[in-house]
Amino acid sequence: MSPVYGQLLSDATGLVNRLEVETLDGIFEIKLVSNFHVDDFSFDKDEKSITIDLNSGLENNLAEIMIPTNVLSGNFTFYLNDQDFIPQIQSNEKIYFVTLNFTGSGNHIIEIFASTYLDDLGEVEYSDNFDVDFQVNDENYTIWILLGIFIIIMIFVITKKIRK
Repeated sequence: MSPVYGQLLSDATGLVNRLEVETLDGIFEIKLVSNFHVDDFSFDKDEKSITIDLNSGLENNLAEIMIPTNVLSGNFTFYLNDQDFIPQIQSNEKIYFVTLNFTGSGNHIIEIFASTYLDDLGEVEYSDNFDVDFQVNDENYTIWILLGIFIIIMIFVITKKIRK
């Protein structure tokens, strides 16, 4: 009989879930990448909310959710197991990118409430898929280049001094 060796998956291993939201204007996709299993989810247009039922076998849970701005937008409120929860949120004109980081294995419920649903937006250009298109701020790009040049010069000067 051969021995078998196994290794636990990393806490940061991501499972991709594509949560389809059906509206009168079509089907939209909310993407969720997480290190836990999504048992079920629901979307309530009247409440402008998404509820995610999940089950985690890990103590440290991590998820990234991409919500199209043409489905839900505005001010968001988050709850984890009926408790206020404040995730990290980034956005552009196409998506909200939400990072959830919480502890505790077992069953959990995440509730996301928005202030605007697509009915409130008037005419919006809809798409069955979307591309993440973050814009690079030229000012920040220049700062990073200058910082990189400065670090290279400092390494060169320090190396010359050490050699002397």
